[in-house]
Amino acid sequence: MIANGATYRPLYKTIVLRIGKIVGTMLLASCLLVLVFRWVTVPVSSLMMQRWLAAHSSGATGFKLRYQWVGLEKIAPHAGRAVMAAEDQRFLHHFGFDFQAMSRAWQDNPHRDRPRGASTITQQVAKNLFLWPGRSWLRKGLEAYFTLLLEVLWPKQRILEVYLNVAEFGPDIFGIQAASSAFFHKPAARLTANEAALLAAVLPNPRQFNAASPSAYVKGRAQWIERQARNL
Repeated sequence: MIANGATYRPLYKTIVLRIGKIVGTMLLASCLLVLVFRWVTVPVSSLMMQRWLAAHSSGATGFKLRYQWVGLEKIAPHAGRAVMAAEDQRFLHHFGFDFQAMSRAWQDNPHRDRPRGASTITQQVAKNLFLWPGRSWLRKGLEAYFTLLLEVLWPKQRILEVYLNVAEFGPDIFGIQAASSAFFHKPAARLTANEAALLAAVLPNPRQFNAASPSAYVKGRAQWIERQARNL
């Protein structure tokens, strides 16, 4: 016993207790943040902030971030089907992780840290909305954690709505509304099936591919996406 009558507690127990409180607070805060965005319009994503910081730190002039939120009811249904066909065909049936797609992706290219096709739409929302670029175990663990939170706290419709609004479709062009305006000069509600497929086709590399002036690869991929979307 110490002078004030309190029970002696070894230093390591005090440290563990404090770490536990910090972790608990962070978990609670992250849950509340995800829960808030279930209903509140997303004002900015982590990826948008990264683009802005990179441009300003490099002294780039003329930087313009194009982003305009639009509700799912004002987006042509073609768009949702197109991104699911392109990025995550089992989106409506898995719980954030598509282990079948992961297995196929690793078999196709076992040497990549994250083969193309291994990330679900939910994982991409978690990454783009909350996290930073990187391949550390901490970063991967947080992505898995936020993916599970999104699947637990958001309906699939909300996950798809946020994805369509925060995905990058061109250099510093975020969201289906800004992309539709930039590339096709129309609102997202008026996108045709082919235009939606072209936008989905550039998602693997939106800073290189262009939906308005598609390469042969993008055209071919868009045709494949249209065919796949008809079956969803």
